[in-house]
Amino acid sequence: MLIAGALVATLLAALGVTTGYAYAGEVPRGTVVLDIDLGGKNRAEAAAALRAELDRRNDVLAAPVKVQLGDQTTEINPADVSLAIDVDATVAAAVDTRPGPFSRLFGARKIAPVIRVDQAKLEELLQPLAAKAGAAMTMPAVRFEGTRPKPIYPKPGTGLDPERAAQVLRDGWLSAKTVVVPLVEVHPATSAADVDRLITEFAEPAVSGPVTVTTERGSFTVSPGAIAKSLVLAADKTGKIEPRIDAKKLRAALGDQLGKVEIKPKNATMAIVSGKPRITPGNDGQEIDLAALSRDLLTVLPNRAGREVKGVLKTVPATTTADELAGLGIKERVSTFTTKFTGGLSSPRSQNIVRVAQQVDNTLVKPGEVFSLNRHTGERGYAQGYRDAPVILNGKLVPGVGGGVSQFTTTLFNAVYYAGLEDVEHKPHSYYYSRYPAVIESTIFYPDLDFKFRNNTPHGVLIDTSYTSDSITVSIWSTKIYDSVKTEYGPRRNITQPKTVYLTPGPTCIAAAGSTGFTQDAFRVIKKDGKVVKREKFTWTYDPEPNFVCGPKP
Repeated sequence: MLIAGALVATLLAALGVTTGYAYAGEVPRGTVVLDIDLGGKNRAEAAAALRAELDRRNDVLAAPVKVQLGDQTTEINPADVSLAIDVDATVAAAVDTRPGPFSRLFGARKIAPVIRVDQAKLEELLQPLAAKAGAAMTMPAVRFEGTRPKPIYPKPGTGLDPERAAQVLRDGWLSAKTVVVPLVEVHPATSAADVDRLITEFAEPAVSGPVTVTTERGSFTVSPGAIAKSLVLAADKTGKIEPRIDAKKLRAALGDQLGKVEIKPKNATMAIVSGKPRITPGNDGQEIDLAALSRDLLTVLPNRAGREVKGVLKTVPATTTADELAGLGIKERVSTFTTKFTGGLSSPRSQNIVRVAQQVDNTLVKPGEVFSLNRHTGERGYAQGYRDAPVILNGKLVPGVGGGVSQFTTTLFNAVYYAGLEDVEHKPHSYYYSRYPAVIESTIFYPDLDFKFRNNTPHGVLIDTSYTSDSITVSIWSTKIYDSVKTEYGPRRNITQPKTVYLTPGPTCIAAAGSTGFTQDAFRVIKKDGKVVKREKFTWTYDPEPNFVCGPKP
């Protein structure tokens, strides 16, 4: 009995020593993470050991991960999606898993590292790939044919499950050469039954009758047709349909109805009167708040009765005020240029010149703005008051609508040129005409050839036009910056003589005396404070204009 007692005591003592050894430290003995023995260490020691190992493996852990979706593959940099081992979470997992003492003494316990990834960033990177590899869903919608709603029913597709993709990447990152992300069947959030219900409960009532909009200035109606044109019943990327009104389409669909209650703002204007700039004040306008109206319409469209809403009129300020014009420094005539024309004001060519001059008169160009003649006038056709007159087409004069506008363009170009403003775009004529200054002239043809200049001064620029029975004048009003702007010409060179060309007689044949061709340089010399501050070179080569004869060759 004494011997047995001694043996028991010895065994208990040994067990106590063993148990103490097994439970030493916060991390259980035999705990292995990524082949690193963390057993017996406290949390800080285990974390330090694990971080040291991760630093050692950094090249491998930072390497791009090959990812496959269907028949598409890509590589993802771990840093781009915050793919990394969470050291603290991994150590916590190792500490929280507590085996018995004998398990602690015998064998190794492998703990999988806790891996984190930014699911949203991963989805952003994989979604384009999934779109190629998968099949797109047919999104539900309701379209209107006139005022009749037509359903578009949803159909499933194959695509990306972001949560599953993140889990697959975490699971396969450290063990697989290629991480295969499965494509899954994806369904729109709206079902076919939902589409039918949307038509019955919303789309059909929406166009069942007009909606009356009352304002402080009167009322107008939104017709079923206008509702159908502006009501949007399309799904978002998840397939969910939230009815909305497209405010721009609503304004276009309402047409003249808005004119019953809206007042257009009137800008302040400036004109040259009796040789001085005169400002005419403008007025603010009022227009329907279409954002508010669109929102309020949605509340009554499901109803077949009581279809009336209140419209809110908001102030629309004039874009140009009298105070703004007064502060632009338009106080004196900076430059002026005149060209002569023949035929009197009754000729179609003269009428075209006068028409474009009227469209440009009193045009304001603010500092930094670019003026475009084509953009300002728009198309210059019969509907805009232009008539047929000779134009250059394919190297010869033929009748064309708007002929003569090039003379106004040249006159405007010279006024801008001698005001020292920045030339943005112009093109001289193919042939030289003695009524224009050589090189310093410009043609125009809508919409391909334009004339543009930039107001590169700190002051406003006002274009003033006037005409007589045989001339057109353009003046630039602003504040003078330069002492003078002059042109110095180089000699003409590469002189070429015209040929005689015989044309078939008829109403489209226009005879011409012809002119020589040449190349010449013109230098715009700008002086300020008695010194030349800018010297710009303009060069152009004129083709020889043939001597066109309307008749057979002798």
